[in-house]
Parts: sequence; structure tokens; C-alpha cells
Amino acid sequence: MSEENIAEILKVKLAEIKETYIVLLVTPAAKYQNVNLELLKYMITENDLPGVYITVNKPYTVMKKQLEGIVDTKRIIFIDAVSKARGDKQVEEGVLLIDSPKNLTDISIAISEAANSIPEARKFILFDTLSTLLLYNSAGTVARFTHYLVGRMREWGAEGILLSIEKEEGEDIISQISQFCDVTIHID
Repeated sequence: MSEENIAEILKVKLAEIKETYIVLLVTPAAKYQNVNLELLKYMITENDLPGVYITVNKPYTVMKKQLEGIVDTKRIIFIDAVSKARGDKQVEEGVLLIDSPKNLTDISIAISEAANSIPEARKFILFDTLSTLLLYNSAGTVARFTHYLVGRMREWGAEGILLSIEKEEGEDIISQISQFCDVTIHID
């Protein structure tokens, strides 16, 4: 599936939803990178929204580099739960570093700070990925954290996207988390 097809699928599926939404987006690992970039492009360029991007998957420096020339990265506050464990220190404005993907309390606090610092009423929050959280935390803990996070997203009036990699062993948690969301989109 090409980038144009992924972009078109996302546009159509997200346009079908009410204005403010929480989406669980499940994608095969092979399409994850394109889906992730197209989501950010859609939220920032198409919807003209500032937002918060939480990465527990790869360092924010990698994401910023991939996004250069595609979107205005100044419209994103990055919450990075990867870099600090590698010894990186925060040097940029608009980036919050968290010790580890295990530290859900600090991730929650950082998301709250970031969301509240965006003055615009409309914003997005994109969590990349729930699948990685499951490597560091139990399924029950991730489900409780996600339930809390979705509640906060609704409080802030944010358009929320929870990204997950499709895996057979994660079907139970996907079913559980989908209950908290307005819609679940599967990219095939």
C-alpha cells in the first residue's frame, strides 16, 4: 500500500467521525512508519492542529528528522520516553524527556503539562505506541493507563489517536482499549 493510499484511507476514515474523537488505530508492523507519518501530516497540515506526540518507540530526534519538510515540527510538543534511558539530555524547547516507558505516572504528568501549555482550544494527542508500552508494563496496567489517558483527552477536548501494532497476542488488550475509544480503525 502506497503512502497516498494510507493518507487517503486515514482522511476518509477520520472524516467519518464526529469533530472531536478518540481513535484506536491498529496497523500492521510493516505499515506502521507510513501510518505514523501520515497521521501527523493529517493532524498538523490537513486539520491545522497543534499537538502532543508521545513516543515510547523511538527518540524524538529521529521523529523530528523524519518529519522535516513534511510538517511544521514547532507545532508539536514531543514527549520522549526513550532518549533519557540512552543518556540523552533535553536540549530543545518543546521536548519533555521521561526516564522510561515503565514510568506511566511521569508520562501522564508530561502529557498534562504539554496539553495544558497549548493555548489553542483544538489540539491533538498522538500516542506512539501502546504495543511498546506492553513490553514494559502489564496488560492490565496499560489498560488502566489508557482509560485514564482517554478520559483526560476528552477533558481537554483533544482529538486523540492511540496507535498500536497489530499482533495476535495483543488482541485481548486491543478489545479492551477499543471500549474506551469512539472508533477503532484497522489498517490492512
